[in-house]
Amino acid sequence: MKPILVVKIGSTTLTAGTDMISRGKIEDVARQLVRLKSQYDVVLVSSGAIATAKQFIKNGWQNVVRSKQAMSAIGQPKLMQLYSEVFNDFSLRIAQCLLTYRDFENDESRKNTLNTITELLAHDYIPIINENDTVAIEELILGDNDKLSALVATLMTADKLIIASDINGLYDKNPHIHPDAVLLPEITNLEEVRHVIQERDSGLGTGGMTTKFSAIEICFARDVEVYIVNGGVPNFIEDSLSGAIPFTKFVKGEK
Repeated sequence: MKPILVVKIGSTTLTAGTDMISRGKIEDVARQLVRLKSQYDVVLVSSGAIATAKQFIKNGWQNVVRSKQAMSAIGQPKLMQLYSEVFNDFSLRIAQCLLTYRDFENDESRKNTLNTITELLAHDYIPIINENDTVAIEELILGDNDKLSALVATLMTADKLIIASDINGLYDKNPHIHPDAVLLPEITNLEEVRHVIQERDSGLGTGGMTTKFSAIEICFARDVEVYIVNGGVPNFIEDSLSGAIPFTKFVKGEK
């Protein structure tokens, strides 16, 4: 069985710095997955339902959580249609999995979720997982699928979780404020860097470095490596795996 790679793609990455979902970025991901299939079974955790809906409705709903759930219901099938169209061009088959955190809370639901994703991978389907926003609001409030990606990675005993961000990784201080900030290439002790976690509102996704750090804590407890990489860089998945681009690796140190 091939090692499992979980890739979390947020709204900021999918929109490529615009206010619309970028087909070009989805194509970039698809090209990489074609090449990675021989090495990994890949699971995508993808945000973007609400960003997709915003392309179709303009009515001021965006700031109301309840209405965001309705927007997610509008945008999710359109987002999956985009994935299906683009991935089909690369002969990649996809399957949608909508989950809530409750699916990880008891043994029976965890087992069912694990079995479903495992079977999809065995039949050469790429599971695309998103928060089921129409029945749960946790992702809308807490973190743009960062925690969900960590729960999926640990459930699947993944080899790595790659979290696409809008910066290269974790810095010794906020790079949006301090031009001399230095990228930290590898972290083995989370307590040593907790003090440098700061936020900057991207205006699109609901996640930030705090939610990513919480996701990393979940993975640390189960010895899953986490990469924070710049999803705006072309070929960001393969190039982070090969070390061709700067990023931050979180790997639990020896006790």
